[in-house]
Amino acid sequence: MPTTTPPLRRRTRGVREQEEAERLSPIAARSAQARPREVTEPEDPYRTAFERDRDRVLHAKAFRRLKHKTQVFLNPDGDHFVTRLSHTLQVAQVGRAIANALALNEALTEAICLAHDIGHAPFGHTGEDALSPLLEEGWQHAIHGVRIVEVLEPLNLTPEVRDGISQSSWRNDPPPFTAEGMVCRFADRIAYLAHDAQDAQRAGVLDPTDLPDHLVARFGPPGRRWIESMITLLVDASVETGEVAMREDDLAAMHELRTWMFENVYLRPAARAQGARGVKVIQDLVTWYEAHPDEVPDTYRVAGASDLRAAVDYVAGMTDRYAIRAHDERFRPAGLY
Repeated sequence: MPTTTPPLRRRTRGVREQEEAERLSPIAARSAQARPREVTEPEDPYRTAFERDRDRVLHAKAFRRLKHKTQVFLNPDGDHFVTRLSHTLQVAQVGRAIANALALNEALTEAICLAHDIGHAPFGHTGEDALSPLLEEGWQHAIHGVRIVEVLEPLNLTPEVRDGISQSSWRNDPPPFTAEGMVCRFADRIAYLAHDAQDAQRAGVLDPTDLPDHLVARFGPPGRRWIESMITLLVDASVETGEVAMREDDLAAMHELRTWMFENVYLRPAARAQGARGVKVIQDLVTWYEAHPDEVPDTYRVAGASDLRAAVDYVAGMTDRYAIRAHDERFRPAGLY
């Protein structure tokens, strides 16, 4: 009798892990070899370890709050400005494209990319400027992201993902121990340079002719062309060198573009004035909640943590609009506005 191909096939976790073993590059992370979670769990019958991590991040409350957190422009009037959530989704898309091109673990890359900014405070990097002086050890969004997934909203993620979150910042050494973590570093920078330049043009801060000609000649105009060219340069160099990296001249050009964006967009006088207001809102709120610890929700009161630490954790988790509303309720009658 002739055999017929069934219309659907079952792909269990074991099948997927075998596909990874056969398909992925030698330096790619394999789900079957994922490092142990802090709390041992039964394996999922269908999803790999890194797919479960990705799904846990997507369902986390801290991830949902990113939709109302600033990327660059605070409380923009237009509907099309990038938020911290839309930035994160774009980073995940860029990361997946790179991982696929290099035959790396796409699920691990996506999990790290989706979680890399989960620790951001209100008002973008202004929040980091506001919170860091308040704690003896300082405060950084990447490190706080790990605190969220380990302590404040425990997700029991694999060490590969937690390392990718903490080392997603280029300031943190050593670099991620997985190639997928390095992909996230590059995907983050590629995404924000492209969409922040577009947002700056949309806001009237930049004119397309303002961009340095030699950088436009290398990468193309902001947006899709930038992303395509930077991904291609990264993939080509990575295949040549055997590690996730750009050639020195391309990386230097990317760093030059980032410096130019800081000087002309992120640290322009209007942005500095906005940032100063954001710092005041955040620091006022931390001071108030430290003095009123009973007003901090129980989910932010970790055993052994000081009132200051609880206040910092709570305020860091706020969305922009919630922080502004909380500040209005506590300080507006005092005539600060």
